Amino acid sequence: MPETAELVVDGKKLSVSNLDKVLYPKVGFTKGQVIDYYIRIAPALLPHLEDRPLTMKRYPNGVDAEFFYEKNCPSHRPKWVKTAKVWSEGNNRIMNYCLAQDLPTLVWAANLADLELHTSLAKKKDVARPTMMVFDLDPGAPADIVQCCQVGLWLRDLLGKMKLKSFAKTSGSKGLQVYVPLNTPVTFDQTKDLSRALAQLLEQAHGNVVTSNMSKSVRKGRVFVDWSQNDEHKTTICVYSLRAKEEPTVSTPVTWDEVVNCLKKKKADLLKFRSDQTVVRVKKMGDLFEPVEKLKQKLPKKWKL
Repeated sequence: MPETAELVVDGKKLSVSNLDKVLYPKVGFTKGQVIDYYIRIAPALLPHLEDRPLTMKRYPNGVDAEFFYEKNCPSHRPKWVKTAKVWSEGNNRIMNYCLAQDLPTLVWAANLADLELHTSLAKKKDVARPTMMVFDLDPGAPADIVQCCQVGLWLRDLLGKMKLKSFAKTSGSKGLQVYVPLNTPVTFDQTKDLSRALAQLLEQAHGNVVTSNMSKSVRKGRVFVDWSQNDEHKTTICVYSLRAKEEPTVSTPVTWDEVVNCLKKKKADLLKFRSDQTVVRVKKMGDLFEPVEKLKQKLPKKWKL
């Protein structure tokens, strides 16, 4: 039997196990440290998880071993874990997604080795209405996040011409992500159409650096501006989530000044943040992504690029 311990989190009792199990072998980062990170980052993270159907990406034997996605909330969940019913076209049935509404649920998920938190761009009350538009800037080697910074700045400026404010975060992996908060009535068709058009415009203007084509064969040395995430049936990595890489890196919000600085100095490591660094940043800078959940912006009814 695995070694277990009992935690009391916000008045709820939780059994946690194998706290000394190493989930990131290269750096010796344990399951206990994963849980500790999520507890410490929770005040900033939870508002971004609230009411969003959660897909868990679980690594029970660590980042070097097999993983699996879990969309249906496990039947063995505690009775206080909330769920959301969402129709799945792929599975042709209703799915019960977990909702990470509170700290006990977050700790419970972390104990299941749910290292990565993948969330919907919409909330449970209307899963067909995104609250934001997202661009995932994915570099094809030898390009890296430095080239993503340049593309992100071009994108920021294009959005600015449309009177849309945008926010950047690292993917926690190789790239950069740009989010446009909306929080007003909009459809996925609208956000997908505009994001695709902007990606194609960037490709036309900077074809040596940018591609809007999903084919991996054309990505070498270029940045793929992935507009396709703007879809009711897709999820994106949640801000402040750990990533299952060699080190416990985190999808971390960054300022546009930091993006400019990374591009200027051409140092990819300037935008690489481990879990402990992200916690320190939040204590110092607050939640840079707070406006993404609150800022109300409308997509222009007519746009000409």
